[in-house]
Amino acid sequence: MTTPTSIYPIQLLLAEDDRFLFNRDLKTLPFNTQLTTVEDGEQLMNYLAKNMKKLPDLLFLDNNMPCKNGAECLQEIKKHPTLKALPVIMYSTYVHDDLADVFYAGKAHYFIKKTDQKDLRKLLQHVLTLFVSKKFSLPTRENFVLSAPEIAR
Repeated sequence: MTTPTSIYPIQLLLAEDDRFLFNRDLKTLPFNTQLTTVEDGEQLMNYLAKNMKKLPDLLFLDNNMPCKNGAECLQEIKKHPTLKALPVIMYSTYVHDDLADVFYAGKAHYFIKKTDQKDLRKLLQHVLTLFVSKKFSLPTRENFVLSAPEIAR
């Protein structure tokens, strides 16, 4: 299967206090990307406020961040008239149905679990392929939580 490509770099924003694995895996994928990172929820909201006219293509948002968690940030983003169209992929170590329900109701696009390197690479490739292929839309609840074993099918 060929990976679709993009002429322009896909602008990614990662809100996460531990960015090393994400960045390392992203660099191994065959996509033209530009990654910007912030360490916590307050930095994220300040970054978005300062960059309203040049928002990223995708936001990967960790739920467990200092200062302001991902759920609080998602709620603020989706209530803001300019930010609400920003595609948000929730990103967390813990994937519980109750939490997934909150993120789904909050209009996040997907919920992916932080996992080992090989699986994270597959998940990032899947999300970026959907985006570049213009197949990136709000999924049904049953397709909201992405895991590497399901993607491999």
